[in-house]
Amino acid sequence: MNDYLNIVYDKKTRPYTEYPDKLINYLFNTFQIKEGMSLLEPGCGRGEHLRLFKDLGVNTYGLDLSPESPLLAKDLNISACDLETDKLPYPDNHFDVVYSKSFLEHLQDPSKFLKEAYRVLKPGGLLLSMVPDWESQYKKFYDDYTHVSPFTIVSLKDIQSVTGFDNVNVYKFRQLPIVWKYPILNTFCVLISPFVPVRTTIPFLRWSRELMLIGSARKPKAI
Repeated sequence: MNDYLNIVYDKKTRPYTEYPDKLINYLFNTFQIKEGMSLLEPGCGRGEHLRLFKDLGVNTYGLDLSPESPLLAKDLNISACDLETDKLPYPDNHFDVVYSKSFLEHLQDPSKFLKEAYRVLKPGGLLLSMVPDWESQYKKFYDDYTHVSPFTIVSLKDIQSVTGFDNVNVYKFRQLPIVWKYPILNTFCVLISPFVPVRTTIPFLRWSRELMLIGSARKPKAI
């Protein structure tokens, strides 16, 4: 796993783009994340999202299995941690937000991590999880050999509820900023998606077909 980030997420294959900036601003505003809050991102990889949250005034902390991660973002507070086996290295009731993107599907037992996320969140804290939508990505889900746990709307709702969270909500999300601005374009994407090749490299066509799930939930205030 030492070379995972350098090989799978090398700058040529996965170049830095403007998309993370647009996504983080969307999440920051949609879920009312505030300046001064504390946020943990497990599976933070190259630290792109952490840096953007930090730029918005959030106190950020990152964890990643790869020992390369802290080296790729030396200006950020990132530690190497095996989140399959290790407990989160933070005290109870510590964070306002635990955010992850494309992380839970890599875990053999996501519920174990979610119990730890519950522990380190403050009462009323936000769990925010983005995972591939199995229904739209099943044909290429296992192109990433580290994917082991697919999710649907139902399973993502259930796993959050079973691990103690309330105010659970999950919705499908198209990774096209123009659609966030003009929702009517979702209809166009739905119409063309059956005709889009599964492994197209054209960004608009790819994200017309492939959806993510965004799951949000809260740690109960009275515990």
